[in-house]
Amino acid sequence: MKLKIIFLFIIVPLIARDIYFTRSGKVSFFSATPIEDIKANNDQTTCVLDLETGDVSFRIPILGFNFPNSLMQEHFNENYMESDIYPNASFKGGIKNWREIVLTETFQEVTIEGTMKIHGVSKEISEKGRISLSKGNVIGDSNFQIMVADYDIEIPRLVRENIAKIINVDIELVLKKK
Repeated sequence: MKLKIIFLFIIVPLIARDIYFTRSGKVSFFSATPIEDIKANNDQTTCVLDLETGDVSFRIPILGFNFPNSLMQEHFNENYMESDIYPNASFKGGIKNWREIVLTETFQEVTIEGTMKIHGVSKEISEKGRISLSKGNVIGDSNFQIMVADYDIEIPRLVRENIAKIINVDIELVLKKK
């Protein structure tokens, strides 16, 4: 009997959680320099949001970034991001003041805080985003910047002027109830 009660206390909270997720979130980045603009898109981002707590996590497969030029994609994976060593970028954190937010169809600005890990380097971040609820799905987006040097991504001297030191990142998510 005690075992059944313990089992219920462990399993019921896991089943009853309000978890929303996607495996097809969109992340894109843009590097603008006078010499060359570079843009890549990734639609393989996994994101999980716990609606009870506001906890959020992302996993972005580096090999999932697609470039208009296959040589750019090869250099990105082999020379800069070393995707064989660091196959994913990730984020783990939460939405600030989550308990005060009431999701509606109108986008609300939120602050997302936590640890971003890129190229094996973890960094605490705090970025703005927007969130809403539409047709039973949680919709989120964000636009922020990443400094390449913050994540120990080395750019060879030969192409240093072709790649911006600060990269613009856009995220678009449609999360469905699990």
